[in-house]
Amino acid sequence: MIIPVILAGGSGTRLWPLSRELYPKQLIDLYNDKTMLQNTVLRLNGIKALGSPIVVCNEEHRFMTAEQLRQIDIDPHAIILEPVGRNTAPAIAVAALKAMENKTDPLLLVLPADHVIERVTDFHIAIQTGQEYAEKGNLITFGIIPESPETGYGYIKKGDVLKKDTGACRIATFVEKPDLLTARKYVESGSYCWNSGMFMFRASAIIKELETHAPEMMMMCKEVIAEGVQDLDFFRLGLEGFKRIPSDSIDYAVMEKTANGIVIPFAAGWNDLGSFDALWQTGKKDENQNVIKGDVLFHDVKDSYINSESSLIAAVGIEKFVIVETKDAILVSPRDRVQDVKKIVKQLKDLKREESVTHRKVYRPWGSYETVDIEPRFQVKRITVKPGAKLSLQKHYHRAEHWTVVSGAAMVTKGEESLLLKEDESTYIPLGTLHRLENPGKIPLELIEVQSGSYLGEDDIVRFDDVYGRKETE
Repeated sequence: MIIPVILAGGSGTRLWPLSRELYPKQLIDLYNDKTMLQNTVLRLNGIKALGSPIVVCNEEHRFMTAEQLRQIDIDPHAIILEPVGRNTAPAIAVAALKAMENKTDPLLLVLPADHVIERVTDFHIAIQTGQEYAEKGNLITFGIIPESPETGYGYIKKGDVLKKDTGACRIATFVEKPDLLTARKYVESGSYCWNSGMFMFRASAIIKELETHAPEMMMMCKEVIAEGVQDLDFFRLGLEGFKRIPSDSIDYAVMEKTANGIVIPFAAGWNDLGSFDALWQTGKKDENQNVIKGDVLFHDVKDSYINSESSLIAAVGIEKFVIVETKDAILVSPRDRVQDVKKIVKQLKDLKREESVTHRKVYRPWGSYETVDIEPRFQVKRITVKPGAKLSLQKHYHRAEHWTVVSGAAMVTKGEESLLLKEDESTYIPLGTLHRLENPGKIPLELIEVQSGSYLGEDDIVRFDDVYGRKETE
């Protein structure tokens, strides 16, 4: 059996303001009408003996991850929660240990959750080739046949050819991201592939290699699995133990050291969508090579990526630019400078600005809320509650709330009172009153919430009961 291991723990800072700390690129529909995570899982349809995936994600993203899998009818083998990011080696290690809990030894197909692969049939053929060698105990990495001399990717130098018709080779060496001149030499030689970060191996094989080449890390990973607990649909790793694990990639920890490494080269329209320039490269272009999304008017614009989420963007006389608008931020950059967006994100974090962390619309396991207006002592939110979902039983020390139902129906608990609100009906929740909101209907509940008080922060929540097992500010 093949178990996909989906690595979904990244933050995607180079795609700010679309990607945020609490809403990263793998959970966004950047390429088509599905999110990157959903596309990663769905493109595996048709592979024989495919098991349910193991997804490794950040603890903060757990409810969105689970919901997106539910939307495409995927019941995962496990959703493993990382308390902090520790790169790919620990993530793969805990996934391999989890996969072997039932005394089985499946093949693991390790896939980052943020890739685009246009020619899925060619991708499946590469997996079949990789399976042939992985079943014999080899460690497979999938190399992308380069289409251009890219400086944003690492490279793999191919060694001895194992099978000419598939291109399978021993791995000669891994190479860091080169400068442009070196990248051109690599591509012209035909001896190098881009390092895709996709792998295939038996669970027992990667565990054995980690025990050999990174024994301390592997021991610590076994400890956090032993300390881990099942929490609803999620497996929580031991918090303090995971924090102590050194951060390392599977390339450095194992693949550069193993004697059993094999690279399977293939070309399938691959891109890791690591920047807005990558979104331009993979997007559908008009006659002037522009990729346009949303409400955009332009004149004399060429080779540009313009994305509007909520406002009209008007552009005149620009070439090779990126303009991205969200409800709370606008990015403007030359296309060849978009890698520096992460420096803006650092400034936002240093200033402790919310724009680095979340969007104006915030997702919760029960639905979402969006801030419409905020001033000192009052805030207006639009709240959406999914059918059958309920918020926690809670109270606030510093704010009162007034709820008005726009559509759907709301079951409201207010102190000892329970009431059903329909469209155009409202209720008032005084400061300090125990309350709960739930949607008993079959359509989404939409309501407007007006908060008033001396402090309106999300941490002014005292929870008494929560079906999702959340802490106070989640």
